[in-house]
Amino acid sequence: MRIGTSLSIGLVGLKACPIAIQSFISPGLPYFSIIGLPDTSVSEARERVKSACSSVGFSWPETRITVNLSPASIPKKGSSYDLAIALSILSAGSFIPPEAVEDELAIGELNLDGSVLHVNGVLPMILHAKARGIRKVFVPYTNEAEASIVPNMEITGVRHLGELVEMRGGKAIYRVQNQPRTTPFGSERVLAGESRDSSNTSDSATLPDHSSHDYTKLDMSQVLGQEQAKWALTVAAAGGHHMIMTGPPGSGKSMLASRLPTILPPLSEDEQLEVASIRSLCGNLHQFGITDIPPFVAPHHTASTASLVGGGSGIALPGAITRAHRGVLFMDEAPEFSPRTLQTLREPLETGLIALSRAKGTAFFPARFQLIMAANPCPCGFDFGNGERCTCSVKERTRYWNRLSGPILDRIDIQSQICEVSEMIELPSSTVSSSETIRNVVLTARNCAKERFHSFGWNCNADASGEWLRKHTSKRALSVVNTVLGKGGLSMRGADRSIRLCWTLADLNGHTSPNMSDIESSIQLRTRLS
Repeated sequence: MRIGTSLSIGLVGLKACPIAIQSFISPGLPYFSIIGLPDTSVSEARERVKSACSSVGFSWPETRITVNLSPASIPKKGSSYDLAIALSILSAGSFIPPEAVEDELAIGELNLDGSVLHVNGVLPMILHAKARGIRKVFVPYTNEAEASIVPNMEITGVRHLGELVEMRGGKAIYRVQNQPRTTPFGSERVLAGESRDSSNTSDSATLPDHSSHDYTKLDMSQVLGQEQAKWALTVAAAGGHHMIMTGPPGSGKSMLASRLPTILPPLSEDEQLEVASIRSLCGNLHQFGITDIPPFVAPHHTASTASLVGGGSGIALPGAITRAHRGVLFMDEAPEFSPRTLQTLREPLETGLIALSRAKGTAFFPARFQLIMAANPCPCGFDFGNGERCTCSVKERTRYWNRLSGPILDRIDIQSQICEVSEMIELPSSTVSSSETIRNVVLTARNCAKERFHSFGWNCNADASGEWLRKHTSKRALSVVNTVLGKGGLSMRGADRSIRLCWTLADLNGHTSPNMSDIESSIQLRTRLS
């Protein structure tokens, strides 16, 4: 009886779990089985692993081979277990010393010729390995830059199974084909604003340089006019509030929304890793790298429910709301989205989390995003001013706006009407607010909120509890909210959100607590479309 052991990591959503892999070579008719709740891609590893092992000179046993993936109760999905499965079999067959790979993590997909291929989700795996005290990790050569983001880890990029066999004391026959050192990133970084930790073993891993809000194309100064809308976006950015903009076609709604990330505070180091882990799982980290710029995701109005919240067979994959985590989810032409799709936003807007249940398990994804919606006044878009160009009937306009149900609008803190721009006049640069100028105002307000909430861990007023805010808001200001609440102009949720909004206005105006002007302005911003 011969048993070989190796270690890998599995992902269920963004939650990682160590997977111990044992291979048992026993007498019997030739048979190769993988057990432990594998999906189709894991089961197909039998052929990939057998061919790859044979390609490095291993004499495949003509007996029974059983590979167990433990714990057996967790679904196993994807091809990232191939390398660890091969190592456990080679260990059981005495092709490499049995103790060589027991405490080392191996991640990677194998080709039939033994080459190690790129896999998605390496970054959250490495972060979990570090938390578990695992320090030595073997990853595909093209994943080395991504894995090296995590400091104090010994990361080794592997191009071929034969390379790893020789590293672990075995002898292999193999030929390595030329591979790029990493995916085509840019200049070297670990985290935006942080130098590389010397304990990482990779000497030339690279990641894109998009730090410190280095914007070259988008800026608020490019938007002509719309000063009221810019102020509303400033308030939204300062407090982390959700917002809807309504106005005629071509008035600049999409342009304003796309520039919101340019005035948001830069992501912290922990937030950068959160965003990068999601992008790693989605397979598009190489497009963004490690950046302190908040993500901006804008699904088309024909997007399905699954593409928005996440979906897929077996274990669900992230959708648009998870990709917008710590950033902005922009829904242009919001009433054109299907009502069912819009309703899926209700729980994530409250909890900052999305739970997707499938036949093989439940995946939890973070979804703490800032929602920005844009809408025309009516289906044809011309129900503004005297409305003489509008061709919509009353029924059509009612149906159009009813898609944005009361529960959705109740979760929107700021409702802003965008006016039509009548003249394309280039204002002097000294009178136009740039993104940098507005962002400095936002950062000042955010710092006030952080200092106020430092003992609670809240970053902005949108995160604060209603109980704390009601307790520390003056009775005069609360009386205004109670008056509107009593007249049916606000729900209880709306009252809490109005109080959060008035604290943001107080921070922007330099007040230690909201005064009457702040609370009145917050109710006006919230109920402008009512």
